Amino acid sequence: MSPHSNSGLDIAPWKQIAELVASGDAEGLQAVCIEQGPREVARALGRLSEEDQQFLLTHLDEAIISQLFEEMADVQAAGLVVHMEPAEAATIIEEMGSSAAADLLGELDEARAEQIIAAMEPEAARHARLLTQYDDHVAGGLMVTEYLSYPASLTVNQVVEDMRSQKEKYKGYDVQYAYVLDEELRLAGVLVLRDLLLEPSGRHLSGIMRANPVHVIDQDSLEELEAFFESHSYLAVPVTNVEGKMLGVVTRRAVQEAAGDRADDMYLKSQGIMGGEELRSMPLLVRSYRRLSWLSINIVLNMIAASVIAFYEETLSAVIALAVFIPIISDMSGCSGNQAVAVTMRELTLGLIKPVDLFYVWSKEVTLGIINGIALGLLVALLAWVWKGNPYLGIVAGGALAMNTVIAVSIGGLIPLALKRMKMDPALAAGPILTTVTDMCGFFLVLSLASAMLPYLT
Repeated sequence: MSPHSNSGLDIAPWKQIAELVASGDAEGLQAVCIEQGPREVARALGRLSEEDQQFLLTHLDEAIISQLFEEMADVQAAGLVVHMEPAEAATIIEEMGSSAAADLLGELDEARAEQIIAAMEPEAARHARLLTQYDDHVAGGLMVTEYLSYPASLTVNQVVEDMRSQKEKYKGYDVQYAYVLDEELRLAGVLVLRDLLLEPSGRHLSGIMRANPVHVIDQDSLEELEAFFESHSYLAVPVTNVEGKMLGVVTRRAVQEAAGDRADDMYLKSQGIMGGEELRSMPLLVRSYRRLSWLSINIVLNMIAASVIAFYEETLSAVIALAVFIPIISDMSGCSGNQAVAVTMRELTLGLIKPVDLFYVWSKEVTLGIINGIALGLLVALLAWVWKGNPYLGIVAGGALAMNTVIAVSIGGLIPLALKRMKMDPALAAGPILTTVTDMCGFFLVLSLASAMLPYLT
């Protein structure tokens, strides 16, 4: 049986690839990688040593490597590109779609990216420089520069002949529409390919194009693009600069993927993963640093919260039942605060609020916090009373939770605005600050109330 046969008894595809690399079987490696596709090759790469990764890439065709890089996470692909010669990397990146190529180049340091771009063909280099100048979350950063465009003076037959003669060039294009440009390369109209096929062959494009087409500007934000595709059924939309010059096309799929990537990035930051995307194939020390950056700070913050408990040690010793309610109060308040953080972050992202809207946000949150605080406080108070038969324990636990809920939603609603105003990343810092403050306030409220009512609790 050949090492790359596909029987039901075979080992996992990524293990096949790893074994072929280890044995130095370049011919078998090429065949298996073609058979399994870029996803399994990417999975194998994440488990190979740096030396074996280089062996694999050395023995694959450039077209296969370009497909592989498009399948992989940008940060993982960038980790492989840095070990290549600029000319070698340029040849591979030229095979990629323009948007994917720009995303990969954007993961590299500026000097390295420029070396690779300088080694690319002039047209590919021009597109790469155009796309890499944009932020990832604006139309210019999400668009592709592969699209069909023609002058209005051409006939239907001339366009069809061009498509047929250049089929190899166009096969990688996401062809849904063609675009009609004027002499200054400004967007003049859109051709739906169905219309093109149904019209007489001698008719000019000016007579069948859809004039004054909708379009977006290259600096339009991801939120504006999401709103556009929510209100339009198009699969793609042309991108122009402010003068109307056609620059590229952004697809509905690209916008959806970018929105998902943004959500993933915010989640990682909220969990204390600093420095961007993390993959387990990344260097161990890099991953360790990114996590320790937050965890080491968290130790200090937790020591501050713990000091509040130490200050009320005698009260806690006298009323052991309080130890049951302290984590409940802390956790419930934290959940309420995180809800407020999430809403503020979303409204900031959508542009519905700005850092100056502190009082507006606080007034909305404190009202909700009072209602929810009273409801949660009464529930906890009732449970404490039933459990221990002591209504004063219920007053302490319920009152502390009610007050801390108001504090938590106020802080949760305001912290992202304050951090944004100070040019700090609210997704990264809001969670840790909220957790520490609500913990300290919760501990202080329950223990101070218990100290004041100690005679009734013991």
